[in-house]
Amino acid sequence: MASPREERYTYEDCKRTADMLLSKTKHRPRVAIICGSGLGGLADLLMDQVVFEYSKIPNFPKSTVLGHAGKLIFGNLSGTPTVVMQGRFHMYEGYPLWKVTFPVRIFHLIGVETLIVTNAAGGLNPDYKVGDIMVIRDHINMPGFAGQNPLMGPNEERFGVRFPAMSDAYNKELRKMALSVGAEIGCADILREGVYCALGGPNYETIAECSFLQRLGVDAVGMSTVPEVIVARHCGMRVFGFSLITNKSVLDYESKEKASHAEVLEASHHSARTLEKLVSLMVQRIERNNNLA
Repeated sequence: MASPREERYTYEDCKRTADMLLSKTKHRPRVAIICGSGLGGLADLLMDQVVFEYSKIPNFPKSTVLGHAGKLIFGNLSGTPTVVMQGRFHMYEGYPLWKVTFPVRIFHLIGVETLIVTNAAGGLNPDYKVGDIMVIRDHINMPGFAGQNPLMGPNEERFGVRFPAMSDAYNKELRKMALSVGAEIGCADILREGVYCALGGPNYETIAECSFLQRLGVDAVGMSTVPEVIVARHCGMRVFGFSLITNKSVLDYESKEKASHAEVLEASHHSARTLEKLVSLMVQRIERNNNLA
């Protein structure tokens, strides 16, 4: 059996994938967006699209989850060169975290400066409702407590330092911008700001686990996002994240409610248009600020 070091893609492997993509499109994205379950409609807003099936990209994993289309789409969003992942990868699909986060390395190598991550999440905060959008202020990396981290193994200095800080994982200025844009488009009443916790999945949380996480100060819980954020920050990208609250976590032993992926997709469908408008205007504002810098 090969060792973890032998299995990992090298910097040169990542560079070959990045160079292949750049050779097949004129777009040079400065913003990348990773779409969560049911949120792939963001890609439909891109103009002048160049589409790559994940299966046709060297070293890319394949997305196996319903609601994740498995396409990498280059184009212009609100006039900004952007690349969108229409579907992400997860540890519960059987992929090691260094492979789950491989696309983030590619984004860095093709020149992306800002990563926007979106996800569908269960609401733990009692004030949250299905359809609310949570701006991620911070996260708890629960698999990391058990030694599951995408940065494990030899460090590649060409990507980043051995011990990257995470106290500023989610860019403060972009969080402020999101709340401001939300107020402008009339969705301030569904915008929240809170802490996201990543679990390994694929099962949903027990009632005891939900109670435990709530006591830790977790506002929303899911099975993704955090590994990608860690790698993006390791590469020096600035990061912004949204969680779409698609279900309320069950906290009552007498409740007959059960979380289901179908429920998540249905809730995503109803609220995705608001999230798409918010992200689109965010990208426009990011580009404008970059031009003023």
